[in-house]
Amino acid sequence: MQLSHIPAVDAPDAASAAAAAARQDTLTKPPGALGRLENLSVWVSSCQSSCPPRQFKRARVVVFAGDHGVARSGVSAFPPEVTAQMVANIDSGGAAINVLAGAAGATVRVVDVSVDSDPLSPPIGAHKIRRSSGDIAIEDALTEEQTIAAIEAGRRIADEEVDAGADLLIAGDMGIGNTTAATVLIASLTNTEPVAAVGRGTGIDDAGWIRKTAAVRDALYRVHPVRFDPVAVLRVGGGADLAAMAGFLAQAAVRHTPVLLDGVVVTSAALVAERLAPGARAWWQAGHRSTEPAHTLALAQLELEPIVDLGMRLGEGTGAAIALPVLRAAIATLAEMATFSSAAVSGRDAPA
Repeated sequence: MQLSHIPAVDAPDAASAAAAAARQDTLTKPPGALGRLENLSVWVSSCQSSCPPRQFKRARVVVFAGDHGVARSGVSAFPPEVTAQMVANIDSGGAAINVLAGAAGATVRVVDVSVDSDPLSPPIGAHKIRRSSGDIAIEDALTEEQTIAAIEAGRRIADEEVDAGADLLIAGDMGIGNTTAATVLIASLTNTEPVAAVGRGTGIDDAGWIRKTAAVRDALYRVHPVRFDPVAVLRVGGGADLAAMAGFLAQAAVRHTPVLLDGVVVTSAALVAERLAPGARAWWQAGHRSTEPAHTLALAQLELEPIVDLGMRLGEGTGAAIALPVLRAAIATLAEMATFSSAAVSGRDAPA
């Protein structure tokens, strides 16, 4: 079984970006006075091929849920059964991502990719690959067929959302043990030692951190021979949820749809997605900076600067959801502010 062809990723529209930058200089403010908001508005214009940019009408969060065999090694502060319980919580609207997405004007979908339970419902389990990925410290996370199936599932999910009208996508994650797998991907792809990459995840103590670091070390030893093959890296050291996220992020770029990345788990998948679809990162912004050290490593590799840094480490897409109102504000300022000429305000170069 082979991965189907991923089309070349087009760059966002440079002409629209130039027009947006020029328009910023006509607005009733000193040039650059809105700081990062100006750069973000230019990015949205380039993604939409439109100046001024349009406000997002269907921002969509997709939470990819999956269990990881390595969780049985005591690398998390929570037991593995929490994953299935939290899928039900997200589906019923009770999780942090539901609240924050609602406040930001986004809707939420949860997808069971590899939760170690039966699917909560047919729609949630429509793209299920298997029950739990393997324990990456001692075995491959997936078979080759399952890895490809998960990547393709993520691509189909992106297509489903874009075809349904999504004009901004956010990937979220839910899975006990997933930060361990994410750290393996990031440490492998950035050539970083485990002790410099491993964080506290759900809030583990020192003993838990030692166990997690050992698991990452052992998984990295197994990933090393295949580190230049993105599909093999997902197969050996990732998981079905991470593979689906990678496919989702790559396909969003193919479909010219902007994405806000979340924390360490999503950004680890983004590192792989950039290798699957070179140039995809131009369609992404980093919503926030997680407290996980591996997240900063991944952002540096992708050359992405987070929009907010609030010390968050929850996952689910929450950090990206917090950044969405900032992105909306950037659009609004470029689209709705008066220009110097329309407001009859003298510009900086007006004669005294």
